[in-house]
Amino acid sequence: MNLQNALTIETNPQADDIEQRLKLLIVRDLFQLKWDLKTNNGTFVISPPTEYAKDVVKQSMNFKRQEILIKNQIWINNHVNLLRDNLATGKEAFKSEIIPSIEVCTTDRQHELFRICRYYWSSPYSDYVGRRIKLLVRDEAIENRPIIGIAALGSPIIHIPERDNWIEWDTKTRTNNLIFCMDAYVLGAMPPYNTMLGGKLIAYILASNEIRKIYKEKYENICTNINNRISTNLVCLFTTSLYGRSSQYNRIQYNEKYLYNEIGKTKGFGSLHLTNETFLMMQNLLIQNNIIISNRFGDGPNWRMRVIREACDIIGINSDMLLKHSFKRNIYAIPLAENYKKILLGEEQQPNYHNYPMKDLADYWRERWFNSRKKYLLQSGRINEINTFNPLEFTII
Repeated sequence: MNLQNALTIETNPQADDIEQRLKLLIVRDLFQLKWDLKTNNGTFVISPPTEYAKDVVKQSMNFKRQEILIKNQIWINNHVNLLRDNLATGKEAFKSEIIPSIEVCTTDRQHELFRICRYYWSSPYSDYVGRRIKLLVRDEAIENRPIIGIAALGSPIIHIPERDNWIEWDTKTRTNNLIFCMDAYVLGAMPPYNTMLGGKLIAYILASNEIRKIYKEKYENICTNINNRISTNLVCLFTTSLYGRSSQYNRIQYNEKYLYNEIGKTKGFGSLHLTNETFLMMQNLLIQNNIIISNRFGDGPNWRMRVIREACDIIGINSDMLLKHSFKRNIYAIPLAENYKKILLGEEQQPNYHNYPMKDLADYWRERWFNSRKKYLLQSGRINEINTFNPLEFTII
């Protein structure tokens, strides 16, 4: 074991109970991720694997997802019929022309429908602070307009070195021009459309003219909390894939251009590998020590990371070592304008937008992906996966 790349956690039966339990929870979380574990006289020495296998990442995400589902089980049970009422049968979806329309979430019912859809994802539910736009994508070709999928845009993460290097941002330029970007932090299809490459359709839709128009209408004349700036020009979206190179974003082209450009991987610095149970214990430890870390927008870098660092300082473990071995994500950029880079570098002010009408993108998706997928499902016998889908039997937990 390379001790320079290891985390040492000393347990002490005489220590405060909450500190002791927190240390053991951290050990449990890391051991579940196949960290190499050795013990010696009440000391745990743990070192991370060189790289997380895909199944280990999925197992960890499922563990966190189950935590969230259990915590919200009553709400989910009370709203699952709302989702069932908004899903297509498999036979309906397979026969549909699939004509997408975008519905911006503004009412309580729309937000509830978005939320219940989001619990279906394999990755755990989380939300963004700051600017947010939540979208439902419906199929207008079916009478009751069932949900094809959902998407959400949020304020971009302030500092991602790989993204910033790709744009060629320094700190000042990034601060001035981050306002022209948004992160797509939710993007995907619901059943039965997910089996028919509906996720790719949602990905196409996010590059459309309609999305930037929705953004402009929502934020016109609204100042940001940072620098009191107004920007209604969205020129670039960013998104990430947790499980390596994404089949959902792969080969998404239109007019011989790639709409999703893979620009690198994050360094894996974060807290996705720590469970919510562990994080809650960290919060309790800070409360016990009369430490208050504000969670208001504009109060500084990632609140969750600051809580973890403070808690680690109290129990005497290296927070840098703990945080730098989270899961690496593939980063994708979705330019919406020809001159997006000059806008982001402050060299030009007026975007020269790509003209990507949603209808044209949907037509291209249908011809390039949907029709061939239908043939494959028929020829492989997997058509039964679609035909047997019944919304009335759909469950999340």
